Amino acid sequence: MDEETLPEADAYPWRRRRRAGAALVFAIVGVLVAATLWARHGTGAADGRFALDAAAGAAAWLLSPLLLWRPVAVAVALTALAAVSPAATPAATLAVLQVAQRRPAGVAAGIGAAGIAAHAAQGLWRPPGGISFGWWLLLITAGYGGLIGWGALARARRALLVSLEERARRAEAEQGRRVAEARMMERTRIAREMHDVLAHRLSLLATYAGALEYRPDAPPEKLSRAAGVVRAGVHQALEELREVILLLRTDDTGDGDEGRPQPVLADVPRLVAESRDAGAAVELRDDVADAALPASVGRTAYRVVQEGLTNARKHAAGRRVRVALAGRPGTGLVIDIRNALPAAPAAGPAAPGSGTGLVGLTERVRLAGGRLDHEAAAGEFRLRAWLPWPA
Repeated sequence: MDEETLPEADAYPWRRRRRAGAALVFAIVGVLVAATLWARHGTGAADGRFALDAAAGAAAWLLSPLLLWRPVAVAVALTALAAVSPAATPAATLAVLQVAQRRPAGVAAGIGAAGIAAHAAQGLWRPPGGISFGWWLLLITAGYGGLIGWGALARARRALLVSLEERARRAEAEQGRRVAEARMMERTRIAREMHDVLAHRLSLLATYAGALEYRPDAPPEKLSRAAGVVRAGVHQALEELREVILLLRTDDTGDGDEGRPQPVLADVPRLVAESRDAGAAVELRDDVADAALPASVGRTAYRVVQEGLTNARKHAAGRRVRVALAGRPGTGLVIDIRNALPAAPAAGPAAPGSGTGLVGLTERVRLAGGRLDHEAAAGEFRLRAWLPWPA
């Protein structure tokens, strides 16, 4: 990893670490150059070779910190110095280690080969003492090979750590995306619930309000009763709307309906009774087997009936509605809702519709693994749904 590829927030610490590393390299190479000069010339008189070694060692010492910025170019210069003086050997060997750690294996191998050749040239005109040239060159080659291997291993480890950090960041970002999607799906589901609940409640209120408007001659007790129903219905609708808004505002990722009782198939008679109280003629036929129905299926069935009654009040006010339920485990649950169509288009529905109720209901049934069909035929509107009921 280079400084240019780092984010701005990480570049400054990286530069500080690099400067600290350069100071450490400068100190280490200085000590090794001094030790080499002492080993070569510490016990003898100064001569021309001492001046050459001192100059080469000083040049290598001054160049060595630049390895952290330009490892290949500086390594080539240090290798050339090593060809003429053993005082540059410590810096040259450190240079091949730096190249192996920070550059591809081919580049490191090339610098290593150049270093071995330079030391071979050095050994030819300045033979090492106490060991044959062949053994000395073999040791140099083994040393360069070990340094290249060590550097390559360190480079691979660093690349692995960077890769793991990147994967961790991506996994965290992906987890955040999944959480956001889950929240959005939950909020969409709550919005559908809001449509189903409030559309049903408001259509009942519109029916009662229509009775108050078109039957001003009704007895006062009936008018009072209808007004009371409207007032109570508005209060209940506001409470339901408040609950939905609170759910939409929450930041929890859990089920927003925890602790709230959800409607099931057994609540359909109560739903029908509400419509009858509003003046609708609703006929209910229940042929459902007395067996445990999954809660999710029962909730979806309740919403289907609710939407069917709401549409009947909106678009066919005063017409008889027939609701038929039938099913048993293994065969599924069938919901059939029919209402007669008005002879002529009304001036307007009791409550205006958005036109998306059946679309959302179809999607809800499909997600539950069922099917929903609707059509206007033979003077009536038919809504038919099938939901799975495991055996």
